[in-house]
Order: sequence, then structure tokens, then C-alpha cells
Amino acid sequence: MKPFIDEDFLLQNPMSVKLYHDYAKDMPIFDYHCHLKPEEIWEDKRFKNITEIWLYGDHYKWRVMRLNGVPEKYITGDADDYEKFLAWAKTLSRCVGNPLYHWTHLELQRYFGIYDILNEETAPAIWKKCNEVIAREDFSARQFLDKFKVLALGTTDDPIDTLEYHDKIRKEGVLKTKVLPTYRPDKAMNIDHSDFASYIKVLSEVVGYKIRTIESLYQALEDRMDYFKERGCAFSDHALLDVPYAESSLEEQDAIFQKALEGQGLTTEEVEKYKTGVLLFLGEQYAKRDWAMQLHIGALRNNSKRMFSKLGPDTGYDSVADGCIASNLSALLNALEEKEALPKTILYTLNPVHNYVLATMLGNFATDGVQGKMQFGSGWWFCDQKDGMITQMTDLANVGILANFIGMLTDSRSFLSYPRHEYFRRVLCNLIGQWAENGEVPYDHKFLGKIVQDISFTNAKNYFGVEL
Repeated sequence: MKPFIDEDFLLQNPMSVKLYHDYAKDMPIFDYHCHLKPEEIWEDKRFKNITEIWLYGDHYKWRVMRLNGVPEKYITGDADDYEKFLAWAKTLSRCVGNPLYHWTHLELQRYFGIYDILNEETAPAIWKKCNEVIAREDFSARQFLDKFKVLALGTTDDPIDTLEYHDKIRKEGVLKTKVLPTYRPDKAMNIDHSDFASYIKVLSEVVGYKIRTIESLYQALEDRMDYFKERGCAFSDHALLDVPYAESSLEEQDAIFQKALEGQGLTTEEVEKYKTGVLLFLGEQYAKRDWAMQLHIGALRNNSKRMFSKLGPDTGYDSVADGCIASNLSALLNALEEKEALPKTILYTLNPVHNYVLATMLGNFATDGVQGKMQFGSGWWFCDQKDGMITQMTDLANVGILANFIGMLTDSRSFLSYPRHEYFRRVLCNLIGQWAENGEVPYDHKFLGKIVQDISFTNAKNYFGVEL
């Protein structure tokens, strides 16, 4: 019998133990996609209690608490923080098999030195111990980044963002972690959203000129890219329900844009043409700047309109979409490649049914002599768990090159999420270690250890070209 989360957690054979402890464990982290707030990093945010860190804004936990029948009062409502913590502890006991069960206990161990199991009975003592640790001087946002050797991270930022806290962090020059902005122009693409026209007005104010035509919109987006690049940006990101692709002229795009600004309804075809045009324009611009383009595909968001009206987005009411993506994705990437303007590209899917679609798509456009230019992104969101990671890496290995994979990212809003990199590395080492034990790859820890280190950190550092 193995103890729960011991030093060889998830490592099920001798080679995996060696790969993790001798090669992966102490590698630094390049967290190239997260949702941490740069303001909180600048201010070196401190926390009042464990509930604030764990439950404020964490829709992963909110979702399972609802599934366990917890009233909304104890999730996003007006219950006090201790009551919310007790509700989470009670829920966690029902979450065996869910990655939250592992993540929660890894966080208790790595941040708080607590090795007890969190449940309804232990909750009062763990609440007290956690809050004692939180009150210490060394428990703050910047301390966490140092503790886990996070050498770089990419925040998620709208083109209208001032990036003032990125500026402050960079000019201060004290933090070891490079805090880099990520260009995420979803609101400029989402012409079918009710707030589109008002967003364009704000973007006009930011760039200092009226955006009345598609050409002026493209100029504004390009101007903001230059602003982001001056502040270290090396990547963009797009959230796509499905992959758009419908060819159109610039004149057609402009007519569609005018209709949207005037509040007129758009057809599905018009929306598709506009989104395709914007995405192709942006892709060309990313290639000019040597940015990586991240496409997060397949999240069906805000399914409960009743709760969306009460709580807004990102509150636990999203799920996996099941649309067809292969043909449009191929056409989109091909259109950029034909112009010799295909940027470095990372493809993520929320639906594992599409793993082979993405993994095989990489080989169609890997034509520039750049190692690993086209990437199949790490298991994302609902796929960010042991089985999802194993499936993503195995599928990539089967039809591509696992050794070129740029590895894990937290995609998290929490400063307590960095043990997820440890979790990923343990899964990675066990997968490759098992292949070695089975005689499927050479039983050579130096050879395999180099691959593990590359996937854990080095590939990402080289891929994004950020000087660390």
C-alpha cells in the first residue's frame, strides 16, 4: 500500500522515480498562460484567510460545490468565509477521483506544510493552521513566484488594457519573474456580442482616434500590438467556440462592421466572414512580431442564462462544445501559410475527441524549418487532469513529436496553482518511465531525462524567445 501523496506520488516504477526526482523536480517554471492579475503581483498581494485564496473566483470549486448540493449562499453568496470553507471541506470529501482532490492536498502540503486530509472533521484545525501561515510575512504573491521558481508568466490582457502594472514591475526591476502581457483581442472579434459597439468606442478612446471603418479597426489593433510588444509581449490568445472560416473582401468586412456599429442584426454568414477576416489579419501581424498565436477551441460558455444574469461570466457554467473544427482550422492555417504569414501556433481543444484533429493538423503546416513551430497545447480546463494529460501526450507522441512539446501552463487565477506543474511533471515522468520499463523506449535515464527537462521548461523558453 502506498501512502497518500508521498514523495513518489503518481510515480509507479523505478525509472519514473528517477526521472522526476533527478531531472524534473527542480526545473524552473515558464507559466506562459495564466489569469493572475499583474496588479496583485505588483502590490505583492497578501490574503486575509484561506477562503479568499481558495474560493474567491475559483469556478472549478464552485462547480463541484453546486454538484454536491451546496446552496449558492456558501459559494458566491453572503455566508462568511469560515462557513464557505466548511462547505468546501465537506464537498471535497465527495471529490475522490477529481483532480481538485489532489490539487487541494498538494497545495496544503506545499504552501502550508499540512499533511492531514481535509474533511469536515479536520476543517476547523486546518482553517486555523492555514490562517496562521497566511499571517506570516513570507506568505504573499511575490514570495510564491520565488518559491516555485517561476521565471516567466504570461497574463491575459485585453488590447485596451494600460499594462501599467507590467510597466511598474519591469521598471522596478526587483522581481525575478518576468511578468509578460498576452494580447487577447476576443472583444474586438466578437461582433455578435451585445457589447461590441460599446467596446469599439472604448478602443477608440484608448488609441486616440475614431474607429469608423474596418481599416481603422485594423490600425487600432496593430497600434495596440506595438504597445504590447514594447512591454515584452510574446504571445496572443483567442477563445473560439468553433473555428471560423468564410472568405470575404475587405469591403464586405467593412460593411459588416458598419452594420454592427449601427446596432443592426447580423447573419451567421456575416459574423463568420468578419471573424475570419479579423483572425487572418491578426495572424499576419503576429507572424511579423514573432508572436505565438494560441487558439483555445471548444468551450461552450454561460450555458445557464439565469445564473449568467445573476453572476456574469466565468462562474462555473461552461462546458465542452462538440462542433466540427477540422476543415475550417485547416483553411484558416492554410490561408495564413499561403501568404507566408503563419505565426507560431498553439492549438488547444476542450473536447478530447478532437485530439487527433489538432495533433495531425500540426504536420500540415510545419514547413518553415522551425523545430516545434506548430504545437498541440497541454490538456486544457476539463482535460487538465491525469487522464487528460496522459491522453494528450500519448496522442501527440503517436502522430507527432512529444519531445518538442512546450509543456504545462496553469491557466489559473490563483497564486496557489503552481503545484499543478509538479502534478504534470509527475504524470509526464510516469508515462515515459513506464515506456522505458516496458522496453518501448531505451532504458537510459540521461536520454529520457533530457526530454523530460525540455518538456518541463526548456522547450517553452526557447519557443517564446524570452530572455530569462
